[in-house]
Amino acid sequence: MYAVIKTGGKQYRVAPNDVITIEKIAGEPGDIVELGEVLLLSGDSGVEIGNPLLSGVTIAAEVLRQERGDTIIIFKKRRRHHYRRRNGHRQGLTALKITEILTEGRKPKKKKAKSAEPAAVEPQAASGEAEAKPRARAKSKPKTKK
Repeated sequence: MYAVIKTGGKQYRVAPNDVITIEKIAGEPGDIVELGEVLLLSGDSGVEIGNPLLSGVTIAAEVLRQERGDTIIIFKKRRRHHYRRRNGHRQGLTALKITEILTEGRKPKKKKAKSAEPAAVEPQAASGEAEAKPRARAKSKPKTKK
């Protein structure tokens, strides 16, 4: 079984257990995200093509990591005009592992979340010391011409 999804202005052919790298989406490593823009679904029952999207079909994926792509240099120049501009760009990327293809409006199987218990916070020492306040900057006098 495989599907064609659309995300970040691009189309990807995905199957369960595939690892893909897409443009950045929100999520921490270990989170389960749902990709809902499914264009095509191929399985045991044949091929279903959306017009433009299939309803009731979603893709469940696990976020593996958030990373940045290679640097792309943008260089602009106009000869004989003393004009040169050099910029760089690094695209934010998300690596996903496709866990399952969900049909008929099903929800993804939730994995056990990592223990989200906050670390024990020790109370601050009550030795009478007040918290340090930032010093106020002295206002400078406006400069006058002589």
